[in-house]
Amino acid sequence: MRTAKEIENAIRTLEQTERDKLLQHLPQLFPELAGDVEWERIIRDEQPRPRFSALVDSYEARLSKEPDAYPKVAESDFD
Repeated sequence: MRTAKEIENAIRTLEQTERDKLLQHLPQLFPELAGDVEWERIIRDEQPRPRFSALVDSYEARLSKEPDAYPKVAESDFD
């Protein structure tokens, strides 16, 4: 295969399980996509995590009682 279009067409002919495998390997082929793919996987993961949920709930409860308990974050903090 010599062109992106040929590769695209070949990918479209794959069975869904093979496309899913390819999707998992894309970060290795395109490291610049790794963060987005990983965040998407995390966002779509529906596995329950009771300990993490309890931790978040405790922070939210404290924050609702004590709004100044945690430092404020500004967009400029990420520059």
